[in-house]
Amino acid sequence: MDFLSQFLPILVYIFLIVLIIVGIILGIKLIITIDKITDVVDDINDKVQKVTPIFNTVSMISDKVNGAVTSVFGVVESLIGRLFIKSNNRKKEESEEDE
Repeated sequence: MDFLSQFLPILVYIFLIVLIIVGIILGIKLIITIDKITDVVDDINDKVQKVTPIFNTVSMISDKVNGAVTSVFGVVESLIGRLFIKSNNRKKEESEEDE
């Protein structure tokens, strides 16, 4: 019993020392990994900032082309609508004359 009362605290201290050393090593590796991740994220942000003006330009051109096409289709639609309205008016006038 005397042996266990002397041996167990020593064993616990050894395990605690090993646990502290492992914790320190894992903490250092975690810090290194976080630094690498930060570098990668910064690099990605820089590349995105370089590409963003291209997407803005494409978006602006797309909006202008869409507006132009919409206005052209509006004009064509109104012309076709006028033709059908005139032909409908002529048909009504003809049917009224027949009666």
